[in-house]
Amino acid sequence: MAKMHNESFLSRRQMVQSLGAAGAALVTGGAAKAAETDLRVAGKEVEIAITSVSAHTFRLTVVPVVDGKPGEIFDDGTLLHTAFGAPVAKFRGAARAQTVKLGDLRVQFTPDPLAFSIETSKGEKIQHIQIDKETAVVSFASGTAPILGLGEGGPQFDRHGNTERMMSGSGGYNLRNFGSRVPIPWLIGAGGWAMYIHQPYGRFDFTGDESKFQPAPAFVPGGGRGAPPPPPPSDISTFALPIDLFVVASKAPLVIMAEWAGLTGRPELPPLWSFGYQQSHRTLAGREAILQEAKTFREKKLPCDAMIYLGTGFCPAGWNTNNGEFAFNQKVMPDPKVIFDQLHQDHFKVVLHVAYPTGIREFKGTVRDACDSSKRAELQPSCYWDMHKPVLATGVDGWWPDEGDALNLPSRLARNRMYWDAYQRDRPNERPYALHRNGAAGMGRYASFLWSGDVSSMWVTLKNQVPIGINSGLSGIPYWGTDIGGFVPTAEFTGELYVRWFQFGAFCTLFRSHGRVWTLRLPWGWNQGAPTGDVANETRFAIPDAEYHNAAVEPICKQYLELRYRMMPYLYSAVRETTQTGLPVMRSLWLHYPDDPAAVVRGDQYLWGRDILVAPVVEKGATSRTLYLPRGAWYDFWTNERQEGGREVTRPVDLATIPLYVRAGAIIAMGPVKQYAAEKVEAPLDISVYPGADGSFLFYEDDGASFSYRKGEWMGIQMAWNDARKSLTLRLASGSKMLAPARRDIRVKMHDATKSAVFDGHHLEVRF
Repeated sequence: MAKMHNESFLSRRQMVQSLGAAGAALVTGGAAKAAETDLRVAGKEVEIAITSVSAHTFRLTVVPVVDGKPGEIFDDGTLLHTAFGAPVAKFRGAARAQTVKLGDLRVQFTPDPLAFSIETSKGEKIQHIQIDKETAVVSFASGTAPILGLGEGGPQFDRHGNTERMMSGSGGYNLRNFGSRVPIPWLIGAGGWAMYIHQPYGRFDFTGDESKFQPAPAFVPGGGRGAPPPPPPSDISTFALPIDLFVVASKAPLVIMAEWAGLTGRPELPPLWSFGYQQSHRTLAGREAILQEAKTFREKKLPCDAMIYLGTGFCPAGWNTNNGEFAFNQKVMPDPKVIFDQLHQDHFKVVLHVAYPTGIREFKGTVRDACDSSKRAELQPSCYWDMHKPVLATGVDGWWPDEGDALNLPSRLARNRMYWDAYQRDRPNERPYALHRNGAAGMGRYASFLWSGDVSSMWVTLKNQVPIGINSGLSGIPYWGTDIGGFVPTAEFTGELYVRWFQFGAFCTLFRSHGRVWTLRLPWGWNQGAPTGDVANETRFAIPDAEYHNAAVEPICKQYLELRYRMMPYLYSAVRETTQTGLPVMRSLWLHYPDDPAAVVRGDQYLWGRDILVAPVVEKGATSRTLYLPRGAWYDFWTNERQEGGREVTRPVDLATIPLYVRAGAIIAMGPVKQYAAEKVEAPLDISVYPGADGSFLFYEDDGASFSYRKGEWMGIQMAWNDARKSLTLRLASGSKMLAPARRDIRVKMHDATKSAVFDGHHLEVRF
């Protein structure tokens, strides 16, 4: 029924295929005497199939019957696999109410109304789905727990009470305050269910006790800024069918996220440097200014890994000749390879902005396809990548694909894939980097970074970015961030707003500063006087002169730059966990505290990895921050003060402080301050233990650049804290090896006590 994807099956999929073969015997006549009803939806005869995907997930399809055969489901690229074995049950023609058994799940099917009630074998109700036979509207129970996910952007945090058009790009929903929209129809009911509406395209209404999904003609915003949808075709079935739903039932959030990763793919591992600080630029003054600005970072000892250069057209003088072109602007980069070689010598990566042509809606195929020179290059990945290759040869390390709002869903994902696949064709053992504006479900398996678009420099916008980042992570977009400070300056753009945004950015996977009046995005930019020339022309309002001489900003930025790099061992280990489990680094409290109602509803704070709670300060002039500590004991990261959780606390703050708390039982690995992520600094690995509960942590390390970790070239140190014994044990993780140097100096801290030791791959115990 569905077209096969060209990638191999996961072993987990192979394990459940046999369930489908035995499925026919599991269809029972629980309501056998109900009247038989012809199955027709949106005026078409349909076949309904229920297929087991795993112990927690099943697939529900409603496809039109054409010439006696069920139609195909289009492969839009979002699913890792498109076939899941034989259906457990099929219904066509005259159908009667039946109960389908799927392991511990029961699906009660009724033909009129066309409905599916999902329960456990013990009768616990999970979800009720109904499909209107005339309109194909899919209804399901909203429940009282938050509805999360749905991709980047849109009304936040809980989707209850909102409607969602599922428009992509800058015209998706309130760009100024919320940012761009990357709609992903993956819903998480925090009460114990999740659903992926793979097809058709449509809109949601979460305003009632019963939520509704309304199929609609697929459309994209015109010109990247939004447009009303075209009138629907006269035959509703052309856009309402087929219906393809994946339903997940589990009370365990980690299971739900694992199921999502199983459907759309686990995220790939980007290069280590991509988690360092990235400095973006707009108008360029020339080669000397470009190189001097980079050297200033090193002279001031402000850690930084990447320099990102915008294209001309988006600013008067960018890296290229014009918007979307691949020829260098000779006025500012007359000798790009020489410039890039110098930046590399100074240990900076180079990332270039690429604007996709406006108005193009389809981008088909992969880089493996032959380039058809008779067609426009921007329509084909193989041809379009050929345009990049001469620029790549100058030493470019990554790309910033912008625009493309008009691309349809498969094309958006194909563009993500191109920057992953094509880069490896030219540099086979080097992990690619691409920062995207658009995407779709499954983009994580191409290691795609995403930023929230051209948001405005306002306090309410900063506040909105926190839940947007959380929902993005829950939707399979783990590598995410914002333009620090907001892209479009407003009268609210001050050093204070920039500092608070910078602190938040230090706890996003993408740590990048960018925006108009770009010199104010430099860590020292707020203390160098008013900008001049083209940069000054981007200021549409009067910034008080005192803000141009604000000496407080740079030292605070330096503090958080250094903290980010010191935390790199913890962060990179969390990123590796993302690639193994699908759990994002920026985590909703629901993921680890699903039975704590007060924690589940908090969208203004999050967990950074498993163990660190982050509560960004998002109010002007704040002197305190109220936050919720889930159950258990917590330690103030800054003061080490212990507090009991299960309650709200109010933490005093000054401008330099963002509240951070570490849970009892946590093991936090930190390194020395570095000026770039790959810098070799002779210093021990600091391991801080927070007592009060047992805990564990897998410290992960590889070369940070290649794919050699896939061949076993990685080191994992499994750490375990026994609170009763006050003992920390370390052992080499299974499948890993000691990387050079073979002996690692470590420094274990608990409260004020510190003990030094050496780990050489053998079992080690440190007792307090």
